[in-house]
Amino acid sequence: MIEWSPTTIKAFQTTLLTWYDTAGRDLPWRRDQEPYHVWVSEIMLQQTQVQTVIPYYERFMAWFPTVTALAEAPEERLLKAWEGLGYYSRVRNMQRCARQLLADYEGQWPQTAAALTELIGIGPYTAGAIASIAFNEPVPAVDGNAYRVFSRLLEIDADITKPGTRQLFERVISRIMPHDRPGDFNQAIMDLGASYMTARQPDTEHSPVKVFNQAYLDGKELDYPVRTKKPRPQPIDYVAVVTKMGPDWLMTQRGSQGMLANLWTVPLIKLADLDLPTETVPSAELVTAVIAYFKREYQLTLTAEPLAVRPVTHTFTHQKWTIQLLSGQVAPADLAFFAGKSVNEEALSQLPMPKVQTKIWDRYHSAEAK
Repeated sequence: MIEWSPTTIKAFQTTLLTWYDTAGRDLPWRRDQEPYHVWVSEIMLQQTQVQTVIPYYERFMAWFPTVTALAEAPEERLLKAWEGLGYYSRVRNMQRCARQLLADYEGQWPQTAAALTELIGIGPYTAGAIASIAFNEPVPAVDGNAYRVFSRLLEIDADITKPGTRQLFERVISRIMPHDRPGDFNQAIMDLGASYMTARQPDTEHSPVKVFNQAYLDGKELDYPVRTKKPRPQPIDYVAVVTKMGPDWLMTQRGSQGMLANLWTVPLIKLADLDLPTETVPSAELVTAVIAYFKREYQLTLTAEPLAVRPVTHTFTHQKWTIQLLSGQVAPADLAFFAGKSVNEEALSQLPMPKVQTKIWDRYHSAEAK
């Protein structure tokens, strides 16, 4: 690892912040230093690109302009606001955090990173971002951008997937960070990592900090950051039964725990839960098994047929779903054994649904249009 002298550190600070002052991204959450705005944006930006987040952020602020409004929001509206962003535990924890702020802090934000980590759902990175941007505390915000930027600048070869590596980067960055503009420094690193120092196709030749990038100067920029490869997501096969009861759609709500908790989908059945005679699933056998499943589990009489479309695929962090589609009809009946309800076309748009359900709808409507 390279050790910079005080002179080099000062030169880097000046170069980086001069560039940020003229080229920093104009983002809606950067127009003030309100901690609520910083917090919401940082939670949304986890696992999600900036351009995707902007309209979600603006709608979220329109619906829940204050911590109080977020704390008091009905869960269904909260999930609807988050629909499509994924990782729904994030927004549930945000509401829990908002309620904690009102109950335990009289609605006032703690002003240090250490105190912020006492709040529900706020880890070291988010705490560093809020404390530095909203309260000018000189504390790093170490995320993927910071790992990538500083590992290349200083040739830090510590594995960023290891738990102790964050503390190493925090120590290194704390020594380099200016105490008068810590929030701008952290945001400049974010912008640098999203532009000239991207993961796969960096443009360091035109980077404002090219002369400080030791990995680039040594011709091994793409060797950093060092990370252990993640295991492949577990494959799971499903069948989605896009079902109508009269003019309405049959929608099921997932349980309150686990993946996609409390979100709405068409009935999704794991192939492993069907009574199928072979691992190879011919369409006729699949339809027969699904009809039997509806009768056994839901006490509903289903008629169904396969849809002539490719299966839907959707990858989560630890799972990859492959979903075959059936089109079905059930006669009007008691839904006492069904974990859901029949929904008319107008009410359908109000239900919070995961991204995978949007893919199912798109594939279903493409088949219907043929």
